[in-house]
Amino acid sequence: MNRILRIGTRGSALALAQTGHVAEVLEKAGAKVEIIVVSTPGDRSAAPIAEIGVGVFTSALRDALAAGEIDVAVHSYKDLPTAPDPRLVLAAVPPREDPRDALVARDGLTLGELPPGSTVGTGSPRRAAQLEALGLGLTIVPLRGNVDTRIRKVADGELDAVVLARAGIARLGRSAEITETLEPIQMLPAPAQGALAVECRVDDVDTEHLLQSTLDDSSSRAAVTAERAMLAALEAGCSAPVGALADVVEDLIEDPVEGTTRVVLRLSLRGVAATPENDMLRASATGDLTAAEELGRALAAELLDLGAAVLSGPEA
Repeated sequence: MNRILRIGTRGSALALAQTGHVAEVLEKAGAKVEIIVVSTPGDRSAAPIAEIGVGVFTSALRDALAAGEIDVAVHSYKDLPTAPDPRLVLAAVPPREDPRDALVARDGLTLGELPPGSTVGTGSPRRAAQLEALGLGLTIVPLRGNVDTRIRKVADGELDAVVLARAGIARLGRSAEITETLEPIQMLPAPAQGALAVECRVDDVDTEHLLQSTLDDSSSRAAVTAERAMLAALEAGCSAPVGALADVVEDLIEDPVEGTTRVVLRLSLRGVAATPENDMLRASATGDLTAAEELGRALAAELLDLGAAVLSGPEA
């Protein structure tokens, strides 16, 4: 491929860091690349995401890609609507960063050390619902803005703590400011949190092959496919208070004829969703790596049977 690959991205520091990583991998593979910043409605508006809609950070990038203004689009996977775009193909899911949420709190405190009434900022109903379910008596404060803006509110004393995606903090080189990484038993992350989605046009076979061969990680793709399938089956969109995390795990399979056992890789999926009373329902399941979508849909069905009610609201 002799042409220069134009890689589209949002202009935030985090988006540029993520895209820079993708560009670096492609350059090491011998590709010539150019990074192009595309302004999105989500970047231009200070309104809550619930008011400006799902896909506010991705629609402009996708339109630019479909129009031939760029050749590749790099997204935070969790920002993508669950419905596929027929104009485009998801060519690669690079190796996923740590998907967990992280706390940045005053005085180096952990979540359990924050006194009742402490103010914790988040723009995510998923995080808010799970924080409230912990019963710690925290005051949840709605919050928007980039990573720097949110952390600064703690440093300036406006908030006692904020909860953010650990991956975003790490990609900006600010992991030292994390006071606690929240384990999934405390808070399940957003589906596909920590993962990137790299898209190209559906008819650009050469670019698709290049992206897939240099960037795609099959385990990361399987995990986020299961999580997003659960989300889609709940008809939640990327903005509902739904959490999910899939892990690739080893399982032992016995062969009764041969009398032997062998190790196989399987997907273990955990999910959480809200009831109308905002109680958090949890479920888990395990399935084959090749049946990630089916696993996600099955777990969604179990959550619905338990009484989950999908509520609208932004994941940020």
